[in-house]
Amino acid sequence: MKRNHKLLVKGMVCNRCITVLSDELSKLGLDISSINLGEVILKESNKTPFDEKTLKIVLQKNGFDLLYDKNEQLISQIKLAVERGINEQSETGSPVKFSKLISEELHRDYNSLSAIFSLTQGNTLEKYIILRKIEKVKGLLVYTDQSLTNIANIMGYSSVAYLSRQLKQYTGFDFAYYKRIRRDKLAVIQRSLKHRNQ
Repeated sequence: MKRNHKLLVKGMVCNRCITVLSDELSKLGLDISSINLGEVILKESNKTPFDEKTLKIVLQKNGFDLLYDKNEQLISQIKLAVERGINEQSETGSPVKFSKLISEELHRDYNSLSAIFSLTQGNTLEKYIILRKIEKVKGLLVYTDQSLTNIANIMGYSSVAYLSRQLKQYTGFDFAYYKRIRRDKLAVIQRSLKHRNQ
């Protein structure tokens, strides 16, 4: 009879993480029932026994790790909810109320979750959300041609000025710096393509 193993995995933050982990687990001969950010459900089959040591080595090689501690699992779930909220907000352009999203996803009071987060992470949950949103903004500035106005709107900022202040406050750089990075990257790609075609 087959049995499923639910594993909580630390460090999974994007769809690429899912792809990498799926490939690595397949190489080990493990059957995956489902895989999502922060969670893998394995089917144990008769042909390949579940070996936690080997799995842990493969996870760590790729920048992931298993979560055992309850608070660590809770923090990971909070962080994943934040990532989902940021991705939802950037894809739909609709503002996300993170306190409601996190509370509903984890079925717990937001204030208690925020307190646990602050105690274990040495930072407030609100600041973590801001930092993750700023990371998303940096990526949008460098890897897309979207205007700062559009980015401010889709990321739920009340104004471009507010986004600009937060970007400068948390990174030390203004939006022009990230646009220069984009311009420089595009110039390198164009030179490379031009050189290749000669």
